[in-house]
Amino acid sequence: MKTTQRYLALDVLRGMTVALMILVNNPGSWAHIYAPLEHSKWHGCTPTDLVFPFFLFVVGVSMFFSFAKYGNTLNRESLLKIGKRTLLIFAIGLFLNSFPQWDADFSKLRIMGVLQRIALAYGIGAVIVLASPRKYLPYIGGAILLLYWGLLYFFGGSDPFSLQGNVTSIIDTAILGTSHLYKGFGIPFDPEGLFSTIPAIVTVIIGYLVGSVVKETEKKKVPKQLIIFGVAAIVAGLIWGLVFPINKPIWTSSYVLYTAGWACLVLALLIWIIDLKGYSKWTSFFVVFGMNPLFIFALSGLWARILGRMIKIAGPDGTPIGGSTWLYQQVFLPIAGELNGSLLYAISHVVVFWLIGYVLYKNKIFIKV
Repeated sequence: MKTTQRYLALDVLRGMTVALMILVNNPGSWAHIYAPLEHSKWHGCTPTDLVFPFFLFVVGVSMFFSFAKYGNTLNRESLLKIGKRTLLIFAIGLFLNSFPQWDADFSKLRIMGVLQRIALAYGIGAVIVLASPRKYLPYIGGAILLLYWGLLYFFGGSDPFSLQGNVTSIIDTAILGTSHLYKGFGIPFDPEGLFSTIPAIVTVIIGYLVGSVVKETEKKKVPKQLIIFGVAAIVAGLIWGLVFPINKPIWTSSYVLYTAGWACLVLALLIWIIDLKGYSKWTSFFVVFGMNPLFIFALSGLWARILGRMIKIAGPDGTPIGGSTWLYQQVFLPIAGELNGSLLYAISHVVVFWLIGYVLYKNKIFIKV
């Protein structure tokens, strides 16, 4: 039995990931964050480390539905759509990295970023899934993950999965140049770099395969199928993680399986609650985010840069400080203290961008990015 009915759970999961991306990217103070809302320092996986792969997973799931009008095959029309969308998302990411452009040092511009990785993982992943028979996709994904493991192990340093010893920095530096890499780890290393985007493509491929299960399996049987896949992927990721540690910054193969497994379980739970049991009244908050996901996320990134870099307000001692710092220190810190004030600041951003999304949603404005 096949179903063409839209799954509300997919929109909710997409909206959840966007809301969480805004939440974890906008604390009032990076020095005061609750542990679950922080990324792992290196190896390991916190709840925050699940957010980005969840988004790529949903991108893959949605692709199976969106490319149905092209017969889920690679042809002129589907390739043109993939190319346009990939270039647009990548360009928006570059725009945000360089904003405000009139004050940017392009000789030190970071080339990669979250949107750039989404663009490349989507574009390359879409070509792979549409150009390949579906029955071969698990083998293609598995081969990519094994190859990535081998390249990191054999071409890295004495500690090939460490910050200093992994080969991704060497390759990214050779292609992009040291000055165009992220410096937040203390050395030139980009956690959304080019080379580590390779296994992220598999996250999209897994999502696509899950999309085929969701669309082509009898609805009441879908959660069970996803639970089986999810548990198997989590176990496989944990076992592989014993020799190839679960790690978000270098997007290890074990991390791909582990996070995809959790994404399957969460999607199974949402489908059971929302689409099978009909408990959907609570979902409207997340659906608003899920209807314009990339636009809202990009807008939140633009606002963060405007508030932090362009808006200057005199601090208590008269020294100009960024608008974001002023808001945290003068509004949220007095209300809730350092830790809760930082969280309240982040929540306020989620609310603001929900309101923007709500206006778009009520007016049936869906901005395709």
